[in-house]
Amino acid sequence: MLPQFAEKSSLRFNAENMAVGLTIFFIGLFKKVVLADGVAVYASPVFDAALNGFTLTFFEAWGGALAYTFQLYFDFSGYSDMAIGLGRMFGIRLPLNFHSPYKAVNIIDFWRRWHITLSRFLRDYLYIPLGGNRKGPLRRGINLMITMLLGGLWHGAGWTFVIWGGLHGVYMLINHAWQGFRRLLGQDIKKSSFVGRLASMTLTFTAVVVAWVFFRAESFDSALSILQSMIGLNGFALPETYLGYLNRLFSLGTRLAELGWQFERIEFFKGIREIASLGFLLLLVWFAPNTQQLMARYRPAFDTYKGKSESSCWQWMQWQPRRRWAIVCSVVTLLAILGLTRVSEFLYFQF
Repeated sequence: MLPQFAEKSSLRFNAENMAVGLTIFFIGLFKKVVLADGVAVYASPVFDAALNGFTLTFFEAWGGALAYTFQLYFDFSGYSDMAIGLGRMFGIRLPLNFHSPYKAVNIIDFWRRWHITLSRFLRDYLYIPLGGNRKGPLRRGINLMITMLLGGLWHGAGWTFVIWGGLHGVYMLINHAWQGFRRLLGQDIKKSSFVGRLASMTLTFTAVVVAWVFFRAESFDSALSILQSMIGLNGFALPETYLGYLNRLFSLGTRLAELGWQFERIEFFKGIREIASLGFLLLLVWFAPNTQQLMARYRPAFDTYKGKSESSCWQWMQWQPRRRWAIVCSVVTLLAILGLTRVSEFLYFQF
C-alpha cells in the first residue's frame, strides 16, 4: 500500500476513482445503517434479557443469536467497505478485509475470509514465529490454540472473548483432523457436490453462530443460558396467536401442544416478521455477490483472499458507469442517508 503515496497520480483528482470510491462507500454505509442497525432490534433485547436472568425460549434464543451474527457481519463489513471507498476516492487501494465469510465451507476457510487483515497479522507475527505447521501435527495444534486464544483476548480483556477464541481453536483442530482423515481415505478435499458444499456451509455457519454467543454475551452465565435455550433445554414456545393458524394445517398446533410446545405471549420473538428478516439476510450472505465481486472490473482493493473466488459467476452484475447502476446506487445512497436519522450502535469501535 505504501508505494502508492509516492505516486504523483495519487495526488491528482481522478473521476473514475471518485465514482468507484463513492459507490463502495455508500454500499458500506447501506450495510451499516440499513442492514446491521435494522436487525439489531432483534439481537440486543435478547442478550440484555439473558444478562438479567430472563429464561429465553428456543426461538427467542436463536432469533437473538442469528440477529447478532448478521448485525456484526454487516457492521464490520460495512465499515471495511467505507474505508476502502474513502481510500479509493484519493487514489489509494487498501487491502481486502472481508470476502463473504459466511460462505465458508469450513472454519479454516472462514478465517481466510473474515477480518483478513487481522488473520494475516496473527499468522505472520504469532502463528509462524511459534513454529506454524513445521514441527508436526501436535505442535501445529498447540500453536493454533495459542494463536486463537490470544486472538480472542485481543478483542477484549474478558473470559467470554477467551472462550470465543478457544472455541475457534478447537474448531480448527477438528477441521485439520477431518481433512487428514479424508486424505487417508484418498478423497479430494477440494472437490464437493452442491449438496455437500451446502451442508458444509450450514455446519460451519452454525458453529460460528454458537461462538458468537460468547463473543456478544456480557458474562459466561448469560452465554450459557442462551445456548441452553438454543438446544431446547428451556422449552419450545410460539406466540399464542399462531395456535389457530397452525390448527388449520392438519391440527398442527394441537399436535405440537401435545408434544409439550407452549402457545403464549413471547416477549423477544417477533414471529413471521423476524423470521422473514433473518431469512432474507441469510440468503444475502450465502448467495449474493459481495462488494469486491460487484466492483471487480475496477479492482477496488488488494485481493488478499487466497481461496477460490466466486466472482466469475457474477460478471453480468458487476458495476459499470451506466444508467441502471446510477439508479441503483442513488436508491442505496438515499436509503443509507435516511438511515442516519436513527440511533446507531457501532459495534467494532471497541476493537
